[in-house]
Amino acid sequence: MTDPSIIKRYLPWLVATALFMEQLDATIVNTAIPSIAASLQVTPLSLKSVVTSYILGLAVGIPLSGWMADRFGTRRVFFIAISVFTFASVLCGLSLNAQMMTAARLLQGLGGAMMMPVGRLAIVRTFPKSELLGAMNFVIIPALIGPLLGPTVGGLIVHWTSWRVIFFVNVPVGLAALYLVWKHMPDYQGVEKRPLDVLGLILFSSGTAILSWLLEVFGEHSLDYLTAGLLLALSVGLLGGYAWHALHTKYPLLRITLFKVRTFRISVAGGFLTRLGVGGLPFLLPLLYQLGLGLPAWQSGLLMMPAAMAAMGMKMFAPKLLARFGYRNILTANTVCIGLTIALFTLVGPGTPFYVIVAISLAQGFFNSLQFSSMNTLAYADIEPQDSSMASTMSSSFQQLSMSFGLAAGSIVTAWFLGPVAQDNRVAVSQALHHGFATLAAMTLLSSVVFWRLRRNDGDSISRGQVKVKEAAPVEQQMNG
Repeated sequence: MTDPSIIKRYLPWLVATALFMEQLDATIVNTAIPSIAASLQVTPLSLKSVVTSYILGLAVGIPLSGWMADRFGTRRVFFIAISVFTFASVLCGLSLNAQMMTAARLLQGLGGAMMMPVGRLAIVRTFPKSELLGAMNFVIIPALIGPLLGPTVGGLIVHWTSWRVIFFVNVPVGLAALYLVWKHMPDYQGVEKRPLDVLGLILFSSGTAILSWLLEVFGEHSLDYLTAGLLLALSVGLLGGYAWHALHTKYPLLRITLFKVRTFRISVAGGFLTRLGVGGLPFLLPLLYQLGLGLPAWQSGLLMMPAAMAAMGMKMFAPKLLARFGYRNILTANTVCIGLTIALFTLVGPGTPFYVIVAISLAQGFFNSLQFSSMNTLAYADIEPQDSSMASTMSSSFQQLSMSFGLAAGSIVTAWFLGPVAQDNRVAVSQALHHGFATLAAMTLLSSVVFWRLRRNDGDSISRGQVKVKEAAPVEQQMNG
């Protein structure tokens, strides 16, 4: 398929289908965490490894995605990624213990790691920058059906059947996605076939894996301070070693020099801090609703629907708001709003009226949606077409890593304050979770300082069609490249 109009017609739907499957799985699992913990005879907080292992798999596998897409083509990599993701979903449903599920979720994360970066890369290479915001928003709108259905469907499945069924939901969606890939996925390949940076992959993956695992076990008080300090030093050393290696090799896994592009640098740095804050919400909110408020899983799922509904509504207004006020003003002010809405969850406890929770969730979903639409497109504002693969890989890698850190940070604070108190004590659990929400809110607010460093006209090539750099090459040219 070489007709650009046909590619532009089908590609957003294809990428949205993959994102739908990934988001549906994530939200279903989060809602069912307490039920899974009871079935596997572990504490809900200890099951955060099931969530973090998936995010860790994404963070480790994403750096490979750009290289694989350039080497083997977007169609083949996308097809394999969805196949692995679907197969791992079946393994999760068949898990007999927490260890087996954690391993299956890690494999699932590795499959998911190839899905979104490659899909985003195809979008960036297909649409010129003046059309990129609209294309990205189109991709996100159908995909938000996943978070909308996930909590409710997950809650109903857990309430009426078994938590194992929630993992099998991915099978029909995965098969549909594979069909779309086979029929309509454009096959972009890199002009330059760069060799795989094996040493860089080992250094970066090991450093991020150790750091994420350290955050997990440290929150459970299962590691002494000396060992934790040594592991932290090892992780920092590995990541520092990668930074040195990347600056002294011709074909690095992640090209650090890309941070010289100011809008890309600010987008990644500010996005890291923002996701560091909001990354823990999908884990903490079900705990607050089910353990803190004593609600069943299906009601917990219903309380998470307003955020997804508000997010879908905001996608319609994001392009107009960015065109009117610009990236700098929107990201700076909106980040403050996100931090404040997260902080409002510290007011939720036993006896809080449902309409208050719904109002907070609506605001949180509204501002979150605008934030992600802005950050996901700003990164490519001043990126040259030949660097789009590396930019997509780096942006996706830091996004997932920050979400993992946010999840771990939120659960660490919760575990610290929960201490020896039984997790069936609703008041104690709510108070501990409130400290977690306050920490996430503070981390989110920090990113507003980063976004304030943007210039007033930054991102105009996307939001207002005022091109500052050379537009992407024609679709036919890139497909033959």
